[in-house]
Amino acid sequence: MLITRRIKPEKVYNLIDFRLLILFIGLFIVIKSFEKSALFNEMVEAFRDFVKTPLSLVFSCALLSNIVSNVPAVLIFKPLIANWFNTEKAWLYLALASTFAGNLTILGSITNIIVIEGASSRVKIGFLEYLKVGLPLTVLSLMAGVIILNLF
Repeated sequence: MLITRRIKPEKVYNLIDFRLLILFIGLFIVIKSFEKSALFNEMVEAFRDFVKTPLSLVFSCALLSNIVSNVPAVLIFKPLIANWFNTEKAWLYLALASTFAGNLTILGSITNIIVIEGASSRVKIGFLEYLKVGLPLTVLSLMAGVIILNLF
């Protein structure tokens, strides 16, 4: 858009949400730094001892996704999948769990936070209000996804 010179650069720059851009940059810097820490290696080892079945992978990823958000959870589980499971189905279980777990709570996905913040001037959605819908939706989605992945 800037190359065509038909639109003034100021108009383009005004459309960019720099706070969101900084949030994502910071998120990936923190996650990469965490990946290099000793705590991360201990955490991966702990998950390796706990995560032995597809169901435990789905459960632990869904839980972690709602503590640190789904994108960081995938980055944390990446070495576990790559080093110990490394099957296409394990990657599918991880994708399933992290995606649907994002619906459980407001913190489950950065997208949820962005939407709730954007709507805050018009409507107030609290944590418990969101959870009332998110919990059954997430449980049913995860159950259906696990069943479908096991069938195929």
